Amino acid sequence: MKISDLLSPTDVMIDVRASQKGPLLQELAAMAAANLGLAVDQVTSHLLKREELGSTGTGNGIAIPHARLTGLKRPYGLLAKLKQGIEFDAIDGRAVDVVFVLLLPAAVESEALTALALVARTLRSPNTLARLRAAKNPAELHAAMA
Repeated sequence: MKISDLLSPTDVMIDVRASQKGPLLQELAAMAAANLGLAVDQVTSHLLKREELGSTGTGNGIAIPHARLTGLKRPYGLLAKLKQGIEFDAIDGRAVDVVFVLLLPAAVESEALTALALVARTLRSPNTLARLRAAKNPAELHAAMA
């Protein structure tokens, strides 16, 4: 599995303005739901429920909110670079400025774990993070994950 299996060039957002985690997750869920033809409420509620279990802020300004959804056929990613970092209750206490939403099929556990590990590993790379943060447009942001 590669990042390109999860993230298409149309599923990136740059300079997203958000001041709080909840509204940001709602905005990202709405975009993902529209792209996947799913109900916005379903995607939003699953992301928020997962976040209640513990923050998906993994540190170093990164968050990987994720959820399993019934009816989803394959893993789906949505990448957002925020205009300004926001409080996310991240493990290291740092503000988050890069968010990768990962939606996973409810049924296929091994594929879901592989996808989550791939995203986390990719976003841990200092070179990838530097390219993401330097991206000036959606095409550069998408290319930084390749």
